[in-house]
Amino acid sequence: MKVDIWSDVRCPFCYIGKRKFEAALAQFEHKDKVEVEWHSFELDPNAETMPGVSPYDYLAKRYGKSREWAVETHQQVAQTAAAVGLKFNFDISVVANSFDAHRLIQLAKSNDLGDEVEEQLFVAYFTSGKDISNHQTLVEIGTGIGLNKLSIETMLSSDEFTDEVRYDEQMAQNIGIQGVPFFIFNQKLAVSGAQPPETFLGAMKQVWESQ
Repeated sequence: MKVDIWSDVRCPFCYIGKRKFEAALAQFEHKDKVEVEWHSFELDPNAETMPGVSPYDYLAKRYGKSREWAVETHQQVAQTAAAVGLKFNFDISVVANSFDAHRLIQLAKSNDLGDEVEEQLFVAYFTSGKDISNHQTLVEIGTGIGLNKLSIETMLSSDEFTDEVRYDEQMAQNIGIQGVPFFIFNQKLAVSGAQPPETFLGAMKQVWESQ
């Protein structure tokens, strides 16, 4: 069974959804026969990297709301994350463009390390407060999961894997994906959002039985 997942590493519900999907997969009796492929999706392709700008101020300005609203919204998300064992440190997070991180994901996918790089980019952004647009940070993340340092540096200094990112995003547009995370099981059944593990498990069972 193939599971295609569209995600942005700047999206908190994508990380939460990853954990819920993993919880479902752990319960699925045919889990060893499930292939997962991560696909690129930028929530805001025009997002600027702004070190030193609070994510609270950024969100408040983007939606024309108060800072208090933004803080409360982030706190609610952090509580949702904590419920699945994730620690979100929004106080130290760096507002950053995710395009180069997606190129790193594509490089990792070509080395069968897609899941590993997704996890470490999520940790970097939501837990460790790292700038995921910074090339040195991306080199550290990539080498940390086993990618070749020179391959990463060469990619980052060129436009390598740009087409792969754009292909994923075009595919999402063709399918009609407007938000992430978005899961498609065997190109038959779609699940949108960070749904409960039971929903993902039910989807896998349904698709498996229909094969």
